Amino acid sequence: MGAEREARACAAFYGDAGRCGPGPAVLCCVRCLRQFAGSTAKRCRDRHLEEALQLARELGEELRALGETEVRPLLRCVLAFQLEAAGSSSAFQKLEQIVTQLAVGHEAVLAQEVGTMLARLTPHGEVLSSEDLQAVCMFIEESSLGRHHWQQNLAPLLQHLARTLSYVLQGQAAPSGTWSCLAVKACLQLFQMMPKDVAPLVWSTAAKDEALQRILGLLLEAVAGKALSKDVRLLAGTALSMLLNTAPQPESGARAALALFQLVDRAGAGELRVGELMVEAHSVPESDGLERLVLSRGLLTCCRADILCSQLEGSTCQACLLLDVLFPTVCTLSKEQKDCHYHCFQVLVLWLRRVQENLPELWHLQGSRLLAKDAKLLQELTRLLWDNAEAPVEGVSEFIQSSFRLLVEIYHLECQHFKDQERPLYQQMLQRAVSMPWQIKARYVPLCAIVPYVGSQQVLDACPMLPQHLLNCLATNHLCPTATELYRALVQQQCSQGQGDEQAELWAQHWLPLFSQALRSPLPILHSNATNHLLPWTLRQLPAAGTLLAAQFSGADAAALRAWVSLLRVQRSTAGVTALRAEEAARLQACLRAREEGVRLAALGLLCSGPRHSLAGAEERLLREFLPLNLNCHTSAFRQLLQAALKKVLGRLRDGALARLRGKDPKEPRGEGVGQLAQAVDFVEWLLQLCISSLTPWANYQRKKTALLLLTAILETCTDTWSPERKKGQPPRTMATLLAHARQSGCWDFFSQPNLLALLGCLQDSTNEIRDMASELLIRYFPAPFPETLTPALLQLAQDALSSPRVQEAEVGAVLMKTILQKSDSSTLKLLALEANTAQTLTNRSLYFAQHLLWVLQTQLATAQQNLLQAAAIAPMHGVLAALRRCLLQVPEVVTCMQTAESAQGWQELLSSLVGTARDITSLLLGALQSQQGPEAEQQVAAPSFADMGNAIGSLIMLGKGQREEEEDSVLLSEEHSLILTCCWVSVKEVGLLLGGLAELLLSSPGTKHLLPLASLQTAATVFQEILLRCRHWGAVEGCSMGFTKFCAALLNHPDTEMQVIPQIILDQGLEALSGPRSSSITRRAAGFPMLFLCIVSGENPAQARPLLTRCIQTLLGLATMALPQDWDQTLDLPQVCALHVLQTLVRGAGLGTALLRHATPMVALALQGLSSPCWAMRNAAIQLFSALTTRLLGQKQSSAEGCLVEGLSLPAFLGQHPQLGAVLLAELGAAVPGGPHLRPALHAILTLLAQLQPGPDDPSGPSTHFLEPLLELAGSPIYAVRAMAAKALIPVVPPSQRPALLLHLAQQLPAPGGISSHNTLHGHLLQMQALLAPHPGTDGLPAEALHPVALQLEAQGWLLSPAQRCPLVRAAFLQVLALLPSSLSPSFTQSIWDAVSAELGNLKLGREPGCAELQVGAAILHQTMARFACSEAARQADSKRIHTVCSLLQHPHPDVHLAVLSWVTDGKRAECEELERALHLTLLKLPILVSGSFPEAPGLCLSMCGNTAPCDGDGAPWSRAPLPGAVCCQPAAHCGVWGRECPAGTAVVHDAGGVWPTRGR
Repeated sequence: MGAEREARACAAFYGDAGRCGPGPAVLCCVRCLRQFAGSTAKRCRDRHLEEALQLARELGEELRALGETEVRPLLRCVLAFQLEAAGSSSAFQKLEQIVTQLAVGHEAVLAQEVGTMLARLTPHGEVLSSEDLQAVCMFIEESSLGRHHWQQNLAPLLQHLARTLSYVLQGQAAPSGTWSCLAVKACLQLFQMMPKDVAPLVWSTAAKDEALQRILGLLLEAVAGKALSKDVRLLAGTALSMLLNTAPQPESGARAALALFQLVDRAGAGELRVGELMVEAHSVPESDGLERLVLSRGLLTCCRADILCSQLEGSTCQACLLLDVLFPTVCTLSKEQKDCHYHCFQVLVLWLRRVQENLPELWHLQGSRLLAKDAKLLQELTRLLWDNAEAPVEGVSEFIQSSFRLLVEIYHLECQHFKDQERPLYQQMLQRAVSMPWQIKARYVPLCAIVPYVGSQQVLDACPMLPQHLLNCLATNHLCPTATELYRALVQQQCSQGQGDEQAELWAQHWLPLFSQALRSPLPILHSNATNHLLPWTLRQLPAAGTLLAAQFSGADAAALRAWVSLLRVQRSTAGVTALRAEEAARLQACLRAREEGVRLAALGLLCSGPRHSLAGAEERLLREFLPLNLNCHTSAFRQLLQAALKKVLGRLRDGALARLRGKDPKEPRGEGVGQLAQAVDFVEWLLQLCISSLTPWANYQRKKTALLLLTAILETCTDTWSPERKKGQPPRTMATLLAHARQSGCWDFFSQPNLLALLGCLQDSTNEIRDMASELLIRYFPAPFPETLTPALLQLAQDALSSPRVQEAEVGAVLMKTILQKSDSSTLKLLALEANTAQTLTNRSLYFAQHLLWVLQTQLATAQQNLLQAAAIAPMHGVLAALRRCLLQVPEVVTCMQTAESAQGWQELLSSLVGTARDITSLLLGALQSQQGPEAEQQVAAPSFADMGNAIGSLIMLGKGQREEEEDSVLLSEEHSLILTCCWVSVKEVGLLLGGLAELLLSSPGTKHLLPLASLQTAATVFQEILLRCRHWGAVEGCSMGFTKFCAALLNHPDTEMQVIPQIILDQGLEALSGPRSSSITRRAAGFPMLFLCIVSGENPAQARPLLTRCIQTLLGLATMALPQDWDQTLDLPQVCALHVLQTLVRGAGLGTALLRHATPMVALALQGLSSPCWAMRNAAIQLFSALTTRLLGQKQSSAEGCLVEGLSLPAFLGQHPQLGAVLLAELGAAVPGGPHLRPALHAILTLLAQLQPGPDDPSGPSTHFLEPLLELAGSPIYAVRAMAAKALIPVVPPSQRPALLLHLAQQLPAPGGISSHNTLHGHLLQMQALLAPHPGTDGLPAEALHPVALQLEAQGWLLSPAQRCPLVRAAFLQVLALLPSSLSPSFTQSIWDAVSAELGNLKLGREPGCAELQVGAAILHQTMARFACSEAARQADSKRIHTVCSLLQHPHPDVHLAVLSWVTDGKRAECEELERALHLTLLKLPILVSGSFPEAPGLCLSMCGNTAPCDGDGAPWSRAPLPGAVCCQPAAHCGVWGRECPAGTAVVHDAGGVWPTRGR
């Protein structure tokens, strides 16, 4: 608090106005500085500093006339504040401006004061504190006088830095690395800002400095791994590079850099010499592989260009550091599988940038091109980029994108420089990118890079489907950014080729259909991305495109209306058009009244986004009509977008009203400006009353939520409440003027009592969202305190609610208590029944409030200890625990109170008592549920079974009622049983959340770390262990896990080693308990036991190494691979099974991110091994682990427009990221060759994993080719599921360009009549052909020309469809293959297929029993396949005879046939042929097939033909497609018996959201 002391001294000195003239102004300046130091919000601090700077500028002239004695106190005061502000660069710079302004004419005095102040930092001790280091760094970087001082005192500063760096590297006191980071940063800035002073100490023999030599050795130790923090190591590498920059000659710097890498390669042999400084090699610890990354990044970040490009001494060729040392290192780093993947590719980008910056020097040094056609450098670069183009690590894809751009730019510059017209790299990249599936994000990155060089037309010619692919990408979130960038690159290149209308026509040729389809799409994500990302940019580049698009959306359907509104809104925003034409206003009104939410929202967005600061009369009228009708919307997105639109309108009105007030003349008559001002006031008042009237207790959730959102927008926009934590959205300075004007008119009484009562009523709502929003509005905007007449009733209501056994009512009490605390005063404290002498002290009201809640909690605990049943009914404890959690953790004033010295003792006592009470509550409740285990029984590390808990609760109920005999068993749980369960589980959950939040808050906030002593933390750790090990309820486990994760993170990142070791001890105890024998089963995937491990390892700092995670996984892997005992009890949990469950939980943990990918290969191998275990529990746990690993390795599934699953990772990329895993999968596939002696249980799991991948680019030597042969051999598997999945797994293995050849190979293997050796193999080959021929989502499949040889070969094997082939499954598979080749087969063969299908379906008869088909395996599949083939052929050829044949199939007596036809109809294929659709429509109306119980899907199928959809099927299950409100079915008689409702003659079935109701026919 030195600055505060200097401020008081300065104020006392200048307080006497007679002694010095500028006294009052100086006092104002000092007051601003003190306010700056006392503020916590950055905006407030900046505002106070700006005021102080203005005062300093005004004081300049007066201070020049004063002497040194009169000026010195003020300068000393400002410097003291500057010293304490060393942690903020912006504040330090502002204070530097202030002190410089004040010292004009007194520079010598300022220099003397700066020297005196900085000299105090070093003499007090040899080791500099983190605060001293921060000050040293800031004065070196930002203060010229500070740099001058350190230049004069460089030797002692180096000595102190050497001692400090040695201390922090040896002690590693702070796991976060803040102290060590500052020590390294000080060295770095010293080398950077004072190179001329440091250079002689390094490179001159006479001036060699021992302290600097020691610093060099310590930095090298930090680089090699002595510093645990990765950030510290990276900073140390940069500091070493800065030291090399001081070299007088570039050759000296390059020689020293080469020596650094050679020392790392020697792994400890020899010595390091940098100039005249020498470091012994034995001081370098054992390398871990990261030191090359650290050195490379440091050199590429800041090393001088002449050093990087200097020719290395002793090299036989023109070798340099950049090309011959750093590039091989970069390649090696990028191939390693470490946690530093992000930094590796950051280094690659840095290397490419340095190469681009120094191309002339490199050309001169090499004497030739760097990226020649056959250059090894180019080959390695392209291979490196392609192999990692799909890396899943966050941020790597951006680096890969930058790398592609830089590579292409370097290549282009070289071709220009050497006048080389042949540029094969562009074509290679284009062909490889085009060969990749559209779902892979890496496909679009190189295309963006090469478009400016090859032209958009060449790219579109190479991939004609590219516009459609980009449309598909817009419907997928992770592909949208790259697709948008590629579109912009293509269009921008097209625009450079023409002008005016020619540009628009060229654009429309390729992109108009895409825009029309995207803007009309019913998918919200596709419409939104096209509107927000593509349309504005397009209209700015090509304004004429708006006219072409508008012509596409002239219809009156919902899709056209929404597209038109979106287009008009973007046009108005880009062109600045304000007024709506008459026809536009009429159509906009129709859009606002539309039934579809998307259309209404788009229209509202157009209405609210005008550039004017007022509303036109028509706009206001439309808004007043629209808003009351749309407050009851059910979707959250609609409400959020409605609020955002209204905030725009309110902002426009407010700004316009303020502008009118500023220009208003009192003598001016009421005119247009006055009318607009009144309009703004009236509209806001109307909206306010609308919101308040919607907050009545009987209003539903949707209306209340929307009203609160709009009320929030009003209060944010139209009040003068300052929110320091917000960077934007602060009220204007003149807002008070507008408020006064509105209140003079009797409007804008935002904080009236009716409004207050309405929000207080919302605090009692049954939903969390309503309660929290209302509480936030009351706390932030309404004045404190509450009226005295309301406070007693509110307090009583809160206390009553806290004692309610219902969770929602208890939550109401907690929210009320939190709100009352923040709106309380001395009268509120008196009502809490605390001691009179303490309740009168208002400064500690937070402490007294917490004491009152703790007293209530302890009272309820005492009740529970006497009679738990009674306590569960009237004092369940979870409400008070929730109130304590909210008041202690969510109220900023409580944290501020905790940091004050006078209340520290009281808070420490309260928190210690609270932790002890939480321990007692946990022990009581968990012990009550385990009472059947006996008081003398040893505590088991297992949760009680549900039966044990039921027995225990029954005993508690008997004890609470005073009964001796238990009542008769009932199927339903009694009310008493539910009360005890709720009390136990919710209270335990609240204990975990409270303790975890307290640890996180107190151990991370300055000034509060001492409030939770070590003993209390150990007690809290015990509580967490008990909950997770003895609790089975998932809600309680999940809530406790959230708190325990915060608890472990706070301890592991605390500087005290005694606290750091607590989670480690818990982990060791858990691993020991896991490996020991169990006397009971915990089942349910090991209950809460795995969460114990997940919480601990998730608390580790992700920026550092994760030793706990590594040790945990290695121990679990070792435990899971242990052999099972010969005589295990299947009723008990085996340690191996629990280890698998723990691993599964770790893999699913979101907080671990990519840290688990290092261990993916052994875990996959373990899961596959577990699938072969003789123990069912082991197999069950293994399949769950494998599923979790699949999700972690491949990422979450994304949904495309067609509703199918879209994966984004190709097989080559997957194998490149996990090369060892590929070997594991191949080994399992090789061992599963058909004919082997054993069944392979892991085979299906491997095939499932492979089937979820995408095919990669055409690379005959790629790693995925090794999977082809094993998958082809699996065609002969005797298991149908294996054959089917092997066919799907073949898709990612074979690129599209190689599929025609493989298809021809498979077709040639089809046997002739009588030559079948294995029906399984034949069936498997047909399934593989079917999988390869099936078009991928978003593509058109293989070209017909390439498939013509395959079709000829299949025509030669047509007997496989005839009855001569006795296996129906083979016939069905062959027909499915033929159905995928309609345009490649000859017309005669197609006709023969049709004849064969028609004949067989015509001769099909029912079995002996009515409704039963012929008993032959696969016959039903064959008949359904034939029926669907007939439908597809009729739709394709649109032939009337074939359409009639298909319609006759609906009258076929066989159920499989009309099931296939009707399911084909519901798939949407009927729309391919309008004539077929119309014929099927009429046929269905004439058929009496829709009778009760005949066909469950029939109602939905029929109504889908009628244009409507039934709400349920014949079994009463919900139908997949929702009915249209108000839609009328055309054949009600057919549905009469289906839904069990009689429909009289003349009625129709009307569908709405609630079901089907008969109504009178029209």
